[in-house]
Amino acid sequence: MFGIPASELALLAVAIVIGGVLTGLLAGLFGVGGGAIIVPVLYEIFRILGVSEDIRIQLCVGTSLAIIIPTSIRSYLAHRARGTLPTGVLKAWIVPITVGVIVGGVIAALAPAPIFKSFFAVMALLLGAKFLFANERWRIAGTLPGRALMTVYGLFIGFYSAMMGVGGGAVSTLILSLYGQPIHAAVGISAGVGVIISVVGTIGFIIAGLSHQALMPPLSIGYVSLIGVALMAPVSAFVAPYGARIAHALSRRKLELAFGIFLWIVAFRFIVSLLP
Repeated sequence: MFGIPASELALLAVAIVIGGVLTGLLAGLFGVGGGAIIVPVLYEIFRILGVSEDIRIQLCVGTSLAIIIPTSIRSYLAHRARGTLPTGVLKAWIVPITVGVIVGGVIAALAPAPIFKSFFAVMALLLGAKFLFANERWRIAGTLPGRALMTVYGLFIGFYSAMMGVGGGAVSTLILSLYGQPIHAAVGISAGVGVIISVVGTIGFIIAGLSHQALMPPLSIGYVSLIGVALMAPVSAFVAPYGARIAHALSRRKLELAFGIFLWIVAFRFIVSLLP
């Protein structure tokens, strides 16, 4: 894990910085945590550093969730500063999302890497299709559903996010838009959802990885690499407000198209990685 050439270390540092910038822009622009970029970047970094494949993907997911914490907070605050958000949605989702994250985290700690990639690819394709071919007829209702169904949605968002190391912005934005919420409000609330998921998920992955501490790289706590967090989190958090500024400068349709294209690019990247 040591003795790595300085040139490789420099490339890794550049990759982390670029990943941090893209993560921050995506967080502010779409209300997502950026885990779709963070996880593959960290996976390559940990591979070069010689981290065991047995715990590598879990370490990436846990570290991704930790990196998302400051990014999601800054993104949410930036959106809230630009208008009133339906914060009642966040209050209704706190408990079910937390439960979903815990359940998903337990499964994620044991599941093989292809499960992570396949699950995310399918979800990203479906979500992207919704936004690329958006139509008013796709709406389920003009108002949010009752507490029972909102609880089910919250459980799924938390589960999905913990499985993939993402902030849950893609799914929560879709759900809110299907129930008639304006896209800008949906993106802002999704950033808030990312705060809940990242905090709870990080704690869960720290606890889950403690029993494998001997396999972790230096300066790791459970399935969270403090080095990865220290290098990428400040960059992504700094850039997030600029993404929010871009989001509010775009029309609703342009934002939907950009979101759909982003999701399909990510989906196809994961599909390619699954091919032999």
